[in-house]
Amino acid sequence: MKNKLFGKKTGLYASELVLGAAMLGNRKGYGSTAEEAKHILTAYADAGGNFIDISDRYQLGESEEIVGKFMEHQRSNFIICTKYTQSNESNPAISNYGNHRKAMRQAVESSLKRLKTDYIDVYMPHFDDGVTPMDEIVRGLEDLVNAGKVLYTGLTNFPAWKAAAIAKSANLSAIQIEYNLIQRTADREFIPMASEFGLGIMMYSPLAGGLLTGKYRQGESGRINSGSNSEYNENDVTKKIIDALITISEELGITPGQVAFAWTLSKDAFPIVGARAVSHLNDALKAVSVPLTADHISILDQLSMVSLGYPHDLLQQVRG
Repeated sequence: MKNKLFGKKTGLYASELVLGAAMLGNRKGYGSTAEEAKHILTAYADAGGNFIDISDRYQLGESEEIVGKFMEHQRSNFIICTKYTQSNESNPAISNYGNHRKAMRQAVESSLKRLKTDYIDVYMPHFDDGVTPMDEIVRGLEDLVNAGKVLYTGLTNFPAWKAAAIAKSANLSAIQIEYNLIQRTADREFIPMASEFGLGIMMYSPLAGGLLTGKYRQGESGRINSGSNSEYNENDVTKKIIDALITISEELGITPGQVAFAWTLSKDAFPIVGARAVSHLNDALKAVSVPLTADHISILDQLSMVSLGYPHDLLQQVRG
């Protein structure tokens, strides 16, 4: 696995695939056993991976506990991105929920204990709570950096205008966005904004909940349906994209999901691979060496392109 610079503001080299730890553990009733989680983390590290994405909410804190135990004697070898907002409690008190500094302080102290470390590499609010003022978030994140408990800061699931304002004020280093062949609305504002500020871009859901593997066509179950017999329909755009993935995969002798993942890798960002079993991780790792051609990428780009909307479409016309 290759390493590359994480944005333009850190000098930090990170592995090109990020391991998403949401399914490590099963405290919420669905996920991996602790033993399987250890195998996943070991396989990822053995493949050259060093970047783990997590949240205090994942498995109600168990995911952080598992990662902390795994890296206890090799902490310096890993880059840890963790997040807060919703708390690790199943029914958090109102004072423990949100992006304000009280919730932030409580969350970071708890995450540090579960991760068995005295610092977090990248720390982010998980969602915009719609209430906390931007200045409050900025001051809170700066306090954590000044205290040495956090090295770099970022944002997840914030409107682009808020992310831009906070990035300018708080010297952010990263954003995390949903991005895949059927979710490219980030092309309108997020990606240009991240480029302008030199942010590292982490992309979650690169396979769109398994949709881009084509498995739902076969009646399989997964995150976006409730069971193997659930009604499932593809719209015209999705159908064309999956058809193209299947055609390219047959040409290259790989799976449609690996093609979709390789396409995401072509976007100069850091896609996050979530895994509940070692087999899921190994399948994704093969995407690193998928030989997509410029024509393959162009075909998928064209099929998945979204309208940039106003004012971008107007400006394209005015500029000719």
